[in-house]
This record gives sequence, structure tokens and C-alpha cells, in this order.
Amino acid sequence: MASQLEMFPSPRGSDENTVVTLRPTRRRKDEKQLDYEEMTRRLEESGNYRVLRRLIARDVVSEPRPGFPRVGVLVDTETTGVDHRKDEIIEIGAVAFTFDDEGNIGDVTGVYGGLQQPMKPIPPEITRLTGITDEMVAGQMIDVGELRSLIDPADLIIAHNAAFDRPFCEAFSSMFAGKAWACSLAEVDWAARGFEGTKLGYLIGQSGCFHHGHRAVDDCFALLAVLEHAGSGGGRCPFGELLESSQGSRVRVFAEHSPFDMKDQLKSRGYRWSDGSDGRPKCWWIEVEEQRLNEEIGFLRSEIYRWAEADPPVKHLTAFDRYKA
Repeated sequence: MASQLEMFPSPRGSDENTVVTLRPTRRRKDEKQLDYEEMTRRLEESGNYRVLRRLIARDVVSEPRPGFPRVGVLVDTETTGVDHRKDEIIEIGAVAFTFDDEGNIGDVTGVYGGLQQPMKPIPPEITRLTGITDEMVAGQMIDVGELRSLIDPADLIIAHNAAFDRPFCEAFSSMFAGKAWACSLAEVDWAARGFEGTKLGYLIGQSGCFHHGHRAVDDCFALLAVLEHAGSGGGRCPFGELLESSQGSRVRVFAEHSPFDMKDQLKSRGYRWSDGSDGRPKCWWIEVEEQRLNEEIGFLRSEIYRWAEADPPVKHLTAFDRYKA
């Protein structure tokens, strides 16, 4: 039997920008064949519906186009928890692609996805989030050689939360150490591009697509689509912004020995607390662009220490050491 689209309009009184779910249903042979794209066009032109299209993963090419000399790898991990010192990777996904120095994306050149059985059972909340069960990972092991074939040539590794993924990846294998990393969550101004959130699900949805979230390779392809999406206004794609940001130097400023009663001022300015367990000084700290260093030191001297000669510790960071544990 052929199929048609069953449409679910918005409930009465709901917002006019309603996401519509389109799903195939069985129909009689004598019914007129419906053109899905024509239906989608009519729905969107009405102004009352917003239709999401299934994200289709890009094909892997054997011969990349010339003009894109760089190699990037999108990496995503699913883990048994959030602490890289005691939790483990249970799935890793990697999508390699070419790009040029202006931040234009070329072709997908390689894909790897693999499961790994952890030392302990997967917590129920992780299974609920990812759909990965103990039965799925039983006897499974990530193919380090195949993964290395993508990582070794990479000029840049990208994750949507590099502060999470990089420590797990480096704890898993030394192949990830010494690589330049970029974070699409922190290094792209998504709000300025009109996005209402920074989670990958929000970004892919507002780009007009949907995908199966919380599976590593699917998330990598979703991120690639978002980074390549210029939006209705055109202009530079998010990956171009990310690439430029990754090439800059940033500075981590430590408000060491700051007065306790200044914690609220520090927190409101964006400082975060480090308890010293990760090797950083036990104090409030912030990471700023290189050109903002003097401004930040001035703030600490005038507003926090109230001493013109105060000299808080700083650490200069590049993509090669940013987001490390």
C-alpha cells in the first residue's frame, strides 16, 4: 500500500509557530498521491506551522574535493557519568571532514562509531538518557586503530562540550593528547545568530531538522549540519566563527586569596569556583580573551583586592591545552 502524510495541527489556542509531526499512514490506492515537499511548502507558507525534516547524514567520499586542505574531526562520547576520573566511555562517535582556512566545510572523509563495555553496570539514568543498555555493550570494545586513523591526521577536534569530552577522551587514549580542540558550545555566539538555546537539540531543531539524540555518531552528524548552517540571513557559517575563535589565545585568571565577602561580585561577573581537586588553585577563576586581560586585572585590583599592586596568577591557553582536565 502507498502512504500519505497524517498531519497533526496545533491545539486550539496554541502558539502559531507549531512544530508539526508528519508520519506516513496507509491509504487507499485510489487516493491522490501526495507530494511531501509540496505539502511542507504549503504548511510553512501559511505561517501557522513549522515542519522539521529528518537529518540525513552526509555521504563519506573516497576522494575529497580539492581546495579544502585541513582536516577536522567531530567527536562525541556517551559515558557512565560526568567524572572522567572514575566514569567510563561506553560509546564514542567521530566524523572526519575537510575544511579550508576561511572556515568553509568540504567533504566527510571518515566515520567511526563504537561501543565499549565498562567495568561496572551502566547506571539506569544513563540508559534512560542514551538508550544504551548493558546487553548492547556486552563484549564490545572500541577499535582504537580505526579511531586513530581519523584522529591522527586531524588539525582540529571539535566537541559540543569540549570541557566534558576532552578529559574523557584523553583518559581513554593518548591519541587525543597534543591535539588542538574547539568547543562549539562555548566558542560560537549562538544567541547572536538567533538561536534560543545552546543544547544540540535546540540548535538542530531551529535549523529545521530533527535527529536521534544521545547516540554518538548521530550527534556528530547533527553538529556538522548545525556548524554548516548559515541561516536565513546567509553570511559566515558557525564553523567559520568557531575556527577563528580556536586560533585565538585566551587567559585563565585566578582570583587567588580574594576576600570571602567578595564572592558574590566574582560570581556575578562570571567567575567559577575551583576546589583545587583538579590541580587548579583553590579559588575563583574566569577565562577571558587575551585582549581583555588588562581589563580583568584592573577589575580585580579596584573592586576585589582594592590594592593597585595586586598580581593575581594567570595562565595563557591555546586550543592545544584549552578544555583539558
